[in-house]
Amino acid sequence: MRTISPEGLARTLSALPQVEPRVVTSGNAATHLDALGVVDGALERYRLFLLNAPLGVPSRPGVTLETPFVGPGQRDQPGLAYVPARLSLVPLLFGGRRPPDVVVLHTTTPRAGTVSLGIEVNILPAAIEQARARGGLVVAVMNPAMPFTYGDAVLPVDEVDLAVEMPYPLPSPGVRARDDVSQAIGDRVAALVPNGATLQLGIGAVPDATLAALGSHRSLRVFTEMFSDGVLDLHRRGVLDAEARLVSSFLMGSPELYAWVDRNPSVRVLRTEKTNDPSVIARQRAMTSVNTAMQIDLYAQANASRRPGGSIFSGFGGSTDFIVGALHSSGGQALLALASWHPKAGVSTVVELVDGPVTSFQHSALVTEQGVAQVFGGSQAEQAQAVLGVAHPRVRDALRAAAQRRGLIAEGVSPAAGR
Repeated sequence: MRTISPEGLARTLSALPQVEPRVVTSGNAATHLDALGVVDGALERYRLFLLNAPLGVPSRPGVTLETPFVGPGQRDQPGLAYVPARLSLVPLLFGGRRPPDVVVLHTTTPRAGTVSLGIEVNILPAAIEQARARGGLVVAVMNPAMPFTYGDAVLPVDEVDLAVEMPYPLPSPGVRARDDVSQAIGDRVAALVPNGATLQLGIGAVPDATLAALGSHRSLRVFTEMFSDGVLDLHRRGVLDAEARLVSSFLMGSPELYAWVDRNPSVRVLRTEKTNDPSVIARQRAMTSVNTAMQIDLYAQANASRRPGGSIFSGFGGSTDFIVGALHSSGGQALLALASWHPKAGVSTVVELVDGPVTSFQHSALVTEQGVAQVFGGSQAEQAQAVLGVAHPRVRDALRAAAQRRGLIAEGVSPAAGR
């Protein structure tokens, strides 16, 4: 590993032989916007590959934004190239149709001959391996503020070609106000979680409310794609199994969370091929997967990636991996949780048929503030009736009529109330 200045990095990048190199970089809360500014100034044309890009990533003519999971900085951009893929399969892209020429990592400063990828490992190890195999360039942007995490996050310095030290404040999502709907959903989800279960939850109002409602549980484990401050709160309240390691692929949260994971031997940040492999997920004890969606329909199908009308909003992410894995876990369950009504759009999230492609199906149960619809194993008529029971009251009559037109339920059958 040779340490250079940002100016030296720019000169190196500008001398790349590729006409349109593919640059893979850290995403989510680990995106280093200052480092990407150096990349953008050095390259006239390039393809920028990262997951869930924040606002502020380069977006101009000459930049193609490639991603399997669209973030705020990529959404609706004219240079967006959305690549549909389950997160567990994204690493395969680097050895196939989307090989990396440059990998720009956001890391810690060196320690004992290693750096750490800190708060995001995810798809990066696969990108590093493929870049090195094809003579590409691996760059570590070293940040003293990045916490040193263990597992696949630890990278020997001899696997890095160039390093540049660029301090950068790690972003933290704002604190969300707890609303009554999210809390009601969180309470219902928490009631379905047994003691000793293994959890996967994302980030957002409903996962936050669910974690807050688990305070009376005991011996919970965490095997997840990502986590935030709600897991730290469970640790402080003695809810987590002290004998089990907390496993994730990336994380985002408060400065307190970043300080807690720094050199914490109980936390392992692993590559996507491990955390999102359905067969590995299935081996976890009573795996309980909690995900959300934009829509669910009378067939208990979910749309979690596209807006009504079909434009891409996010992507598959890891939800499909965890849904499959949880359903194959002994005592496992895959829960889909969402509000029954979208207040900003003024529309029901429970619809006759989802708009656009189906993201996932065959969940164990669907949860809204209206109740819980146990759908797995039911006939299509029983599933439709259960879905009607968790829809908002103002649309139930219309949905019941739609279910009857489709032959899902007989005329005169009223929906079962969500329990």
